[in-house]
Amino acid sequence: MFEDKKRLLDFIRSYHYNQLIFIVIQIIQVVAAPIPGELTGIIGGILYGPFWGTIYSTIGLTVGSWIAFMLARFFGEPLLEKVVSKEVFAKFEHFMEHKGLLVSFLLFLIPGFPKDYLCYIMGVSLIPTGTFLVISTVGRIFGTIMLSVTGSFASNGQYSFLTVFLVIGVILFIVAYYYHDKLIEFLKKRKS
Repeated sequence: MFEDKKRLLDFIRSYHYNQLIFIVIQIIQVVAAPIPGELTGIIGGILYGPFWGTIYSTIGLTVGSWIAFMLARFFGEPLLEKVVSKEVFAKFEHFMEHKGLLVSFLLFLIPGFPKDYLCYIMGVSLIPTGTFLVISTVGRIFGTIMLSVTGSFASNGQYSFLTVFLVIGVILFIVAYYYHDKLIEFLKKRKS
């Protein structure tokens, strides 16, 4: 089985421009969200290791985030209504009206948070494009590193490291998921 996995990875890596194809898949998963970003991040770690998996994922995520942001900026709320549910938009409209840069950054840090939707929401805000790119790229980097390392550990059979890493990741995810509504409410009250 290990030999089959190695042959599959070698086969994928043998294609010219395989890194570019991976980056395009990352872009598409942000803009159109047909596949979960967590899955593509892990695949990046499997294919390219933790360093290059993070680099290629970050390039794709940044470009995809920028495209989603610019689509929302260009087409405005009519597009936003088709992409983001009213409930999700209502939660974050308050922050966007007040240029909630810190809040936006914190939301990009939360594992499992719908960051792709946030790109569209921020596109209809007053946040400058350059500021958005810094917030979204830096905010996503920790999760991107975690996913690439997870994929790399799994690919290399480093299951004890993977187990520790996943346990830490799951704990962080549970804490972030459990407290994300409370964090949003706290930040909403603080901004008012």
